[in-house]
Amino acid sequence: MKTMQNNAERAKRHFFPAQQTYYEQPLTLVSGEGSRLRDDVGNEYLDGFAGICTNTLGYGDTPVAQAVAEQAKELIHTSTLYLNEPMLDLAEKVAEIAPQGMTKSFFSNSGSEANEMATLIARTSKKSVDLLSLDHAYHGRTAYTVALAGQSQWRNFATQMPHVAFLPNPYCYRCPLEMTYPSCGIACAKYAKRVVESQTDGAPAAMIAETISGVGGIVAPPPEYFHVLKETLAPYGTLLIADEVQTGWGRLGDGWFGMVSSYGVVPDIITSAKGLASGFPIGITITRPELADTFKGPHINTFGGNPIATRAALVTIDVVEKRDLIANCKRQGETLMAGLRDLATTFHAIGEVRGKGLMIGVELVQDRASKRAAPDLATKMLEEMRERKVLIGKGGRYGNVLRIQPPFVFDDGDVREFLQAFKDSLAALR
Repeated sequence: MKTMQNNAERAKRHFFPAQQTYYEQPLTLVSGEGSRLRDDVGNEYLDGFAGICTNTLGYGDTPVAQAVAEQAKELIHTSTLYLNEPMLDLAEKVAEIAPQGMTKSFFSNSGSEANEMATLIARTSKKSVDLLSLDHAYHGRTAYTVALAGQSQWRNFATQMPHVAFLPNPYCYRCPLEMTYPSCGIACAKYAKRVVESQTDGAPAAMIAETISGVGGIVAPPPEYFHVLKETLAPYGTLLIADEVQTGWGRLGDGWFGMVSSYGVVPDIITSAKGLASGFPIGITITRPELADTFKGPHINTFGGNPIATRAALVTIDVVEKRDLIANCKRQGETLMAGLRDLATTFHAIGEVRGKGLMIGVELVQDRASKRAAPDLATKMLEEMRERKVLIGKGGRYGNVLRIQPPFVFDDGDVREFLQAFKDSLAALR
């Protein structure tokens, strides 16, 4: 007989202890349909986290599932040493929807690999070993990308390879410069000048930034931030890498890539993964030919451009276009944000509700005056929401931010159900 306790014991026996899970009793998922998931004992859950912002089209017999089944019968694997049609088709489609001139892609398996490739291209083209990143940043779990992490708990590997200097995070709720927006004049972005001139060789290869931080707590920069940052870095010839691993493909409700459509800034390199293939492992690095061509290789990726993953990505993009799911992200996100902010008038544990589209963070505090972080409350909220059969995530530098990043197919009924469960969960903590 299957039990939660039994599965927890099996995991403890066979998995590395570093592979941690949510909840006091780990959740074992077995199937799903639409925005719903089922566990191994028959419970059904509304999914508000999408497998860490990944299952774009939800679950069940989706167009992606159908396409993958067809592709598996034709060709499962080739490696980047050969061409395959889905990989070529996806590269052409990405060139069509990416910012003008960004016509070259490199396919890999994850956001970590996509970010490594981006920094490799930057270092090769600019002939500098220096990189810039943000405090509270998260860019992956390889040795190289861990060096770009702006949170100590995620820098838990040995000595890192590149030299990375860190800029203040545009975290207005907890401004690292102790200033107030908008009178601050976006000082956190202008601070890049001081960092470049005091902590680098004077011409760092690239600045990498998530459009909206995910693991860092859904920190959404002010509207002017990336404009000011790019202008500040321009005199040094520093490239701008947009980490769109979580924000890409329409999640923010404006367009395909958040830095471009939501902030009006075209970066030099775009990286993404997660939601691109609706759950199938894929990573992509997109840039202009003059940058891509500086890295001559040789370079391979055994599973990069996998025909199943790239076909899943093609179908995902096609469905997002045909069903106008970017507009749905905007509409449902606005309703969720409004509902959560309304709850904040009653529940003072909510310090701030922030984000854009279907990428929303709720920061929990001990009290609003001091803004003391409440990580224990966040952990309890995950459990309370689970009791009400709704799944959410958790993150933030202090572990006190609830992450709401559901599939793009979230509908009106899902939003109502989610808000009711959120309200009841908050009430249970009083």
